[in-house]
Amino acid sequence: MSKLFSPITLGSLVLSNRIAIAPMCQYSAEHGQASDWHLIHLGHLALSGAGLLFTEATAVAPEGRISPRDLGLWSDQTEAALARVLKSIRQYSAMPIAIQLAHAGRKASTLVPWEGGQSIAPENGGWQTAAPSALPYDADSGQPLALDGAGLQRIRNDFVSAAQRALRLGVDVIELHAAHGYLLHQFLSPLSNTRDDQYGGMLENRMRFPLEVFEAIRSAVPDDKPVGIRISATDWVAGGWDIEQSVVFAKELQRRGCAFIDVSSGGLSPLQQIPAEPGYQVPFAERIRRETGLTTIAVGLITEPEQAETIVSSGQADMVALARGMLYDPRWPWHAAAKLGAQVDAPRQYWRSQPRGFKTLFKPG
Repeated sequence: MSKLFSPITLGSLVLSNRIAIAPMCQYSAEHGQASDWHLIHLGHLALSGAGLLFTEATAVAPEGRISPRDLGLWSDQTEAALARVLKSIRQYSAMPIAIQLAHAGRKASTLVPWEGGQSIAPENGGWQTAAPSALPYDADSGQPLALDGAGLQRIRNDFVSAAQRALRLGVDVIELHAAHGYLLHQFLSPLSNTRDDQYGGMLENRMRFPLEVFEAIRSAVPDDKPVGIRISATDWVAGGWDIEQSVVFAKELQRRGCAFIDVSSGGLSPLQQIPAEPGYQVPFAERIRRETGLTTIAVGLITEPEQAETIVSSGQADMVALARGMLYDPRWPWHAAAKLGAQVDAPRQYWRSQPRGFKTLFKPG
């Protein structure tokens, strides 16, 4: 029996299998508001048979967007736009939906990738960025403002407000984005955080603000609502954030009621040296799972059903999340279930599509 297609519980939520669709920025929002593209994009992924669907990184404030086209959840207008998308999806799919709440920090105010991704100066339609310290991401990026106490409080409140809006939307899972060089990761790494106050210096201090944000969200939502986090386990730069510090951070999160940890890597510095190969981040998830007991999600170049099955059946991680692989093959869970002799949820409208050799592929219901 396939472990990949066995149920798993996050808080009070039972997922039908251990495949998650990872958050993937679409750069298709208007003033933070979800568009018809989101309805098409998320709608067809919600028919894929995965156990959990993440929306893309969702900015908690306008200045927290990576680009002017990022999805947001900071106003009644952004909430209503996303509500329309989710309402339509839920008419045809019972797949649980997760939201990833994010603030880009010094990596905000950039062009969308297909326009080059460069930093946009305020005078050219961008905005002033903020960070733990006044250190730009690279030589071509604008200098961020170092956040003061009032700025930190404002951002904490923005995360809580967005989480409360997510609750009103009926989102099933909340994930805090502390990876890929965005604001909370910037606090964690000594490469981007050179503060000399209680939020900088030693590891305990660098973890303080991300933990405060997590605690604020955790206390603002019901106890049975799963709240997890995505981290970069290493910066892939000497002297930066690494797996040893990630384990310490994970233990602190566990003490605060973290339901799961989504383990990625990199994104903080253009100096990173990533040895990208199939499953290259899985050992980080495995170590965190072994040393903390936290439910872990492994991500990164997981493309084959047998590879995913080995990851979860061997105990390297509790779940796997696919991003680009799911864009390339939006029915990846169907094809994985066929290869592994499992069953998967599918809409009745598609039941006739089962190949002759897989007449029991779709779960009856």
